[in-house]
Amino acid sequence: MTVQTKAPESQFAYVVLAARRARQIMAGAPPMLENPRTQKATRIACDEVNHGLIEYDFTEAFPTEEERENAKRRK
Repeated sequence: MTVQTKAPESQFAYVVLAARRARQIMAGAPPMLENPRTQKATRIACDEVNHGLIEYDFTEAFPTEEERENAKRRK
């Protein structure tokens, strides 16, 4: 498992990461930036991702072919 901190190159991964962090901020998590330029959770989350303050690992998010087959059988 490789934990990364730089902003993802994929726009989809960037949006997913920022959205997850924005939900955490809206739920009461303190911002990692010392002086956020805005109070909007989504903008704070994007700034945190851009500054490399968020650690993430997307390798486990995609099911393997075997997991997909097992899920089809369970239905």
